[in-house]
Amino acid sequence: MPTPTRSSSSATKPVLLGLAVVIAAGLLGFVSYRATAPDSPASGTPVTATTGGPDADLYRELAALARRDADDKLAQGRTDAPVVLIEYADFQCGYCGKFARDTEPELIKRYVEDGTLRIEWRNFPIFGEASEAAARASWAAGQQDRFWAFHRAAYAEGAKEKGFGTARLRALARQAGVKDLDRFARDTESTRAAEAVGADREQAYGIGASSTPSFLVNGRPLAGAQPTAVFVQAIEAAAAEAANVGSAGEPAK
Repeated sequence: MPTPTRSSSSATKPVLLGLAVVIAAGLLGFVSYRATAPDSPASGTPVTATTGGPDADLYRELAALARRDADDKLAQGRTDAPVVLIEYADFQCGYCGKFARDTEPELIKRYVEDGTLRIEWRNFPIFGEASEAAARASWAAGQQDRFWAFHRAAYAEGAKEKGFGTARLRALARQAGVKDLDRFARDTESTRAAEAVGADREQAYGIGASSTPSFLVNGRPLAGAQPTAVFVQAIEAAAAEAANVGSAGEPAK
């Protein structure tokens, strides 16, 4: 599905998708709270919404935002994985860092490595110029196949407190193993970097995201750095749903 634009001919779809996100995010937030609240035992209810109901078509449209592009430098996992988690995040977001350090490595180990999950990153810089610069730098690192190493360095404990000025971004690139630092600097300031970051951000706004981190798990919204168990539940529910769709004779996505 193309990135939503602000033209009048395509205005309706982003609004409808935004409404779907708001409705689903409220439902998922409630379910996630009930599943993790200290005084409530965890239930077996999946945190993803069911396939039926009036929002099913919109969830499928949200799921279609997954690029599944083998050349996507800001993604990891098989392009044909049954579950795609899209993350919209900002490098200055503390909760994004918490997810990157505490939850994402476990999801990679449990689900990406066995082919169940694909993770696709979307730059969603919302905290000003430093966020924008870090987003462009992450894209530039990706052009040398070092996005995820840059991602780990930028989200390391205490990293954001050091800022994201030009010298600091270069140091992070060096730490991430970017070999051609002069190319990295040129790519960071390039029109292509600005356009790529802008397209990701426009997509996030187009579906109604307004905070970071925001996630889609096969099109089902999940907001915030929820406990790992919430993501596990969402991924396993989505994988089971994809398997059921496939066994019914339709292509699993």
